[in-house]
Amino acid sequence: MNELLRFQVTAEEAGRSLRDVLQGGYGLSRRLLNRAKYEGVIRVNGRLARVTCKVQAGDVVTVELPPERSDTILPQPMPLAIRFEDDDMMVISKPAGLVVHPTRTHPDGTLANGVMAYWMEKGEARRFRPVNRLDKDTSGLILIAKNQWAHESFSRMQREGTMKRTYQAVVHGVVARDEGEIAAPIGLRPGSIIERTVRDDGQFALTQYRVLGRGAGLTWVELRLQTGRTHQIRVHLSYLGHPLVGDDLYGGKRDLIDRQALHAVRLQFDHPRTKQTLSFEDPLPADMADLVKKCR
Repeated sequence: MNELLRFQVTAEEAGRSLRDVLQGGYGLSRRLLNRAKYEGVIRVNGRLARVTCKVQAGDVVTVELPPERSDTILPQPMPLAIRFEDDDMMVISKPAGLVVHPTRTHPDGTLANGVMAYWMEKGEARRFRPVNRLDKDTSGLILIAKNQWAHESFSRMQREGTMKRTYQAVVHGVVARDEGEIAAPIGLRPGSIIERTVRDDGQFALTQYRVLGRGAGLTWVELRLQTGRTHQIRVHLSYLGHPLVGDDLYGGKRDLIDRQALHAVRLQFDHPRTKQTLSFEDPLPADMADLVKKCR
């Protein structure tokens, strides 16, 4: 069995059912709690416990689950720029050109293949659970959850807007306002299975931006996602009339850079286990750093 949670009941939690504490205070979903009940072991002070039991201040609760069945993703060793790792997560700097997860058109050679090889070398059986998805040609920080509980916790942070994701981009044209927001619903473009567009019946999407520099007919911007729609930044900036440099799918030109000029530069969130605020930054890669020089 692998220990998923271990904590001491606080005075505020005393008198509540173990189920309420696990779901309310520690974010176990109903599905994960059922898995712990029927496949794992739940103990209070070292003794097997039912989730209906009442807990008291000072009780030590542990939740254990059997080892996960490893993903069927083919392990393929590759260099990984790991910025942080513990039992619950990994933060990796993804280079441009690397697909995150195997697809029909990219069945291997993805970040997932590399992470599976890394875990296999460490003797860890895990499933690949990316929290924030980055497009193939977007570089920067990506968060990988190492267990089901952590993934559910991070997903909840994304829904509630407590995970802060910051990007930098270079766009065509001179953005007039120093800062602003783009609130425009996004959906599939009719007739396409890839391209998105702003449409009235799309999903609500909100992107905040501020200008970092202007020059040579380009603008360097920093963006914060308040929602996480597919291609959101790319679609929103194109809708604003300032497509990403290099993003020929959404109106950009590739004469200055051979991929979309978009980098996930900063990631901040509270660790689901320790509640400590963690913040990570990733410098611009060389191709974007060269482009930014034109905007100063």
